[in-house]
Amino acid sequence: MAYPGYDGMWLPSDQDPRMQMGPTRGERECLVGYLEHYRQTLALKCDDLSAEQLATKAVPPSNISLLGLVRHMARVEQSWFRRVIEAHMEIPRLFQEEDAGFDLPAVDDDLVRDTHALWQGEIAHAREVLDRTDLDTVVDVHGEPTEVRDIIVHMIEEYARHCGHADLVRECVDGRAGQ
Repeated sequence: MAYPGYDGMWLPSDQDPRMQMGPTRGERECLVGYLEHYRQTLALKCDDLSAEQLATKAVPPSNISLLGLVRHMARVEQSWFRRVIEAHMEIPRLFQEEDAGFDLPAVDDDLVRDTHALWQGEIAHAREVLDRTDLDTVVDVHGEPTEVRDIIVHMIEEYARHCGHADLVRECVDGRAGQ
C-alpha cells in the first residue's frame, strides 16, 4: 500500500522541526518541550491548505475543522496564561459566543491570516509568562489552588488531544496523515 508523504510520515525526520531538539534536562525543559512539540504539530497539520480546506468540517456530525482548532487553541492559550496564571479574569474569553472558536464566520484568506496571527500572539505571550513564572507558583483555578506545572501538563494534554483531531481532519481533507 502506498502512503501519502514519506512512508506514512508527515515529514522526513531530518526536516521535521519537532525532531531538532536534543534530549531535555529537567522538569521545566521537558514540559515546555512537549508543549512546543504539540504547538508545532498543530501548525504542521495546517500547512499548505487553502482557507476552504482549513474550514472543512471533515468528520460529521462534529463541527471541528483545522481552522476551528487553531481558533480554539488561541482561546485556550489566552485563558490559561492571561486569565488564570496572570489573574486577568476580567479579559473576555476569545470566541465566547462562537462555540469556543469552532463556529466559523465566512472563511477567507484574511480570516486564516488573522486567526494564525492571533494564535501565534497568544503563544508568544504564553512563552513570556512561562519564562518569568516558576512551575511551583500557585494560582487560583475555580477556587482551587493549582501549581503552574499542572496547567502546563493540562496544556500538553489539550494540544495532544486536539492534534489527534487535527490528524483525522487533515487525513479527511487531503489524505495526508502521520506523525
